[in-house]
Amino acid sequence: MHNFHYINNELFCEDVPVADIAGEVKTPFYLYSFETLKRHFRAFDDSFKGIDHLTCFSMKSNSNMAVLRLFAGEGGGVDIVSGGELYRALRAGVDPGKIVYSGVGKTIEELEYAVSSDILMFNSESEQELITLNDAAKRLNRKARVSIRVNPDVDPQTHPYISTGLKENKFGIDIRRSLEQYKLAAGLGNLAVTGVSCHIGSQLTKVSPFVDSVRKVKELIAGLKEAGIHIRYLDIGGGLGITYNEEKPPLPTEYAAAIRSEIGSTDLTLILEPGRVLVGNACILVAKVLYTKSSGDKNFIIVDAAMNDLMRPSLYGSFHGIRAVRKTDRKMIRADIVGPICESGDFLAKDREVEPFSQGDLLAVMSAGAYGFSMSSTYNSRPRVAEVMAKGDSYSIIRKRDTYEDLVKGEEIPDFIDQ
Repeated sequence: MHNFHYINNELFCEDVPVADIAGEVKTPFYLYSFETLKRHFRAFDDSFKGIDHLTCFSMKSNSNMAVLRLFAGEGGGVDIVSGGELYRALRAGVDPGKIVYSGVGKTIEELEYAVSSDILMFNSESEQELITLNDAAKRLNRKARVSIRVNPDVDPQTHPYISTGLKENKFGIDIRRSLEQYKLAAGLGNLAVTGVSCHIGSQLTKVSPFVDSVRKVKELIAGLKEAGIHIRYLDIGGGLGITYNEEKPPLPTEYAAAIRSEIGSTDLTLILEPGRVLVGNACILVAKVLYTKSSGDKNFIIVDAAMNDLMRPSLYGSFHGIRAVRKTDRKMIRADIVGPICESGDFLAKDREVEPFSQGDLLAVMSAGAYGFSMSSTYNSRPRVAEVMAKGDSYSIIRKRDTYEDLVKGEEIPDFIDQ
């Protein structure tokens, strides 16, 4: 899968044996394929050739600076949702003129940081945010380019936790009320209204919800034009899904063709915010078996990776394939793959047919590049794992493993405790 392949029953990432990396880096660790990341970006971006567009990687899915630098080198920008993500993007060398700032809860300090950085555009999600952004820009004697994220009430047919375009979701402004919000924004002296934004969810496996949302947004843009508000950017968000198990999401070319057909001839610049589709299948999480045990008919394989390292199975019940780093011809068994954390919800796979792993064996959790490390934590005071990138026959550590000292960085015990 995507430069993760077997040679003589041994798993490789590009031309590097995964077991060799584990021997040096130790487990657990995230392992990225450089070539897969580059190929995925180009496949997505090239699908929109002939349309004026900008591909802004949704960095909430993966915020490692090496990944950001790689995509920036391919001409990409980023979609951010926090001041910390802005800092990371700038440190990674992303052009601020290719940064779009989304999210419902931007603080005053974050807004000022982004205005002073002269980013491309803010996707504003409330009337109060528009006013606060205008005030921030006024204090800095600047104009902030802004679009309004509209909520089209389109069912993305995905997991409810990652659905964002229904009227019951917290995101955006009801598309039926958005015209009055645009008129408000146009009347604020330190805002430059430049776009319309819409994002309906993540891990979408059908094209039709995207088309439905674009159709509604087109009607809004026509209404804005009649009101004398001319739009330059159409931000259609991201959300294109990947194959974790048996999903059959559309290819980027199919997705692009559907969007092209719906948009038609336009002078708008299209902003695209892919995340998962670029990084999801470009990375694995490598873990080692600590212990195995049986409880009646139930088999448990206890590994050194846990829900704090990869939250998705515990949070969403998500499927990630489990592969042996060294395959054998032993008969498969059904087992739960679980971690060391003191929670019954700490699992990477449940009731799965897997190799009969033994103590010390290595396994790979597949399709772990999106919302893997970026959602990880230090729960149970577990240091966050290392991240590694392979290219050809070499590899590099792109984020060092946390130390115990890192766990307590910034903590202080006040004098009054010992008095």
